[in-house]
Amino acid sequence: MEKEQNDLQEKKSPEEKEVKNMSETDLKESEKNKINEEKPAEETLEEKLLSLEDKLARTFAEMENQRRRFEKEKEEAFEYGGFAFAKEALNLIDNLERSKQILENDETLKDSGALKKILEHLEIINKDLISIFSKNNIKVIESLNKKLDPNFHQAMIEIEDNQKEPGTIIQEIQKGFTLKDRLLRPSLVGVSKKGENKDKKDEENKDNLDDK
Repeated sequence: MEKEQNDLQEKKSPEEKEVKNMSETDLKESEKNKINEEKPAEETLEEKLLSLEDKLARTFAEMENQRRRFEKEKEEAFEYGGFAFAKEALNLIDNLERSKQILENDETLKDSGALKKILEHLEIINKDLISIFSKNNIKVIESLNKKLDPNFHQAMIEIEDNQKEPGTIIQEIQKGFTLKDRLLRPSLVGVSKKGENKDKKDEENKDNLDDK
């Protein structure tokens, strides 16, 4: 059998052999071209340098951003590290104010010399606390006779007052404070509103009575 195959190959014409050889050559060339196409082109030295410069610039930019964030966090920690403590310390002011109101409303102490002395001492303590707070950048928010500012004031009630422009603070329920440029707590206030016209109200009441 093998002898017959060899005889068949020998019987092939020179043209057939040439065609076969050309086909094998074309196949090898095609495979070579395919490999070359798949292989990425090598970067030039200039391209490599530009890529390296870009990576370095990005790295330095990220390092600078991290440095700035660290500096900002360090500064805020130093300036506002006592924020929670300052907020809790405001309870001292509130307790003094409540004690003062309780004593003033105590009928057994009313108009007594003892009450007067106690209130004087409480006022001294209150002023000392405000002074200590102020030295540490804890400031009282000015409220009375100011226009309501939602950034610093919280309106609790509206009070009829035709002498004041609507939205003017005419009562301070609880003092507000800031720590530097940050709000510790808002002032709780009462603001003015226009009262109803008395003559108009009386006329409406009269009309309602007539209708009945």
